[in-house]
Amino acid sequence: MLHIPISRWGEPYESLEKDKVVHFATGEVLAEVSRANGGLVERDMKHAPRARKVLQEIPIKKLLELAKKAGELYATATLPLGNGTQTPDEFARMQSATTGLPEHMCKFNMEKNQFVLANMDKILDSLTRGLDLDILSRGYGVESRGVPVSYQCQSPVLGMVLPSNSPGVHTLWLPIIPMQCGLVLKPGPQEPWTPYRMASAFIQAGIPKEAIAIYPGLGDVGAAVLQHCPRSLIFGGTATVEQYKGNPRVQAHGPGFSKIIIGDDKIDQWEKYVDLICDSVFINSGRGCINCSGVWVSRHGKKIAEAVAAKIGPVQPLPPDDPKSAIAAFTVKGQADAINAQIDADVKEAGVIDFTAKYGSRLMKKDHCDYMRPTVIYCENHEKTIAKKEFMFPFVTVVECPQDKMLERMGPTLVCSAITEDAKFQRALADATFIDRLNIGAMKTIALNWLQPHEGSIVDFLFRQRAFQFEKDFVKI
Repeated sequence: MLHIPISRWGEPYESLEKDKVVHFATGEVLAEVSRANGGLVERDMKHAPRARKVLQEIPIKKLLELAKKAGELYATATLPLGNGTQTPDEFARMQSATTGLPEHMCKFNMEKNQFVLANMDKILDSLTRGLDLDILSRGYGVESRGVPVSYQCQSPVLGMVLPSNSPGVHTLWLPIIPMQCGLVLKPGPQEPWTPYRMASAFIQAGIPKEAIAIYPGLGDVGAAVLQHCPRSLIFGGTATVEQYKGNPRVQAHGPGFSKIIIGDDKIDQWEKYVDLICDSVFINSGRGCINCSGVWVSRHGKKIAEAVAAKIGPVQPLPPDDPKSAIAAFTVKGQADAINAQIDADVKEAGVIDFTAKYGSRLMKKDHCDYMRPTVIYCENHEKTIAKKEFMFPFVTVVECPQDKMLERMGPTLVCSAITEDAKFQRALADATFIDRLNIGAMKTIALNWLQPHEGSIVDFLFRQRAFQFEKDFVKI
């Protein structure tokens, strides 16, 4: 039996309590994972300063080279895992077997992680706006303009409370090691694979093992990570985001409520954008916060909903190893039932139509897992309850709303793809503070530019810019 231990700053630790990781379709036990607890995290955090210190002994330029090498190892090598090893194909199979994501999507996410590590020098150059990265290491220096600057690291480590639903979120913490900050990772219960494989790749590439700690476990472990790491990222639902809103120590990532808007000047050509909508909703089985969950239009809403439903509504679940498999399984018991019941209740509201209902049952139950088939809902206005919802499967509402009312009614939006050439409307979109990522034109919501911040810059979160002056005789820069 494969055993995956706790990693206490690179040192394996087998606990008495262990959790089983099982195959979502067969119930087969794939591995046992040692369970950490909050007290262990608290004790180990006394070594957090060492994590940054060992990384500071390596120049950032060298760390970028090691990160690139780690990306290659992560994607191509057989790497140590607990009391065994794991090939890239075994990784994809394991990740698929426990998260429900089809294998080809797991492999795609591996390629994405490798791409980010291979281009980390360009990404950090963009995120720091061309800053000499040695300034991050030293804490002070002189910009290219000749102006003295200081960037003060706010934490020796970054804590991560990771989810199980989408392996794509791991791209957010990959820049941390090259910025000479350690990592404290709490994996999602069904997705220990990426944190452990990436840590193994980093260490095999030459990153000091003392820079990374991994604590699988229950909710008390996540709470301890958030409490004892001066800077942390957490992923969850709307309630999680609200809980940590305004907390400078925690960056909370929740539902994206990403949207496509078609302006009045383009709406009569709506047929041209159906494929773009479908891809934005459907790719990666709709599990990402950048997947489109709302299409906002002033008219033709029913026709658009019907056309999108005709393309994705008939899709059926396939085995996870089928290259055509497009729908991820729900592996947590009762989760799909609760979502399905919620949607069934909401579509009873007047002015709401489920255009995918005619293609068969939304909920498909299996022995050890469930599937939710693509769902396209029309809402005659923004006030409908379901117009404010987002779920972790291919789900989208098509909401009719006058263009001049859209921005005051659409609410928080991670990605907004606005298909319009109306200059006044574009200006209003650019000024909308509740939109994190703005695309102007016929662009998919899932089209990312890695040289731009995702949801707040990780550099600004970890480093504080402060005033800095010096006399040449005192400071040796």
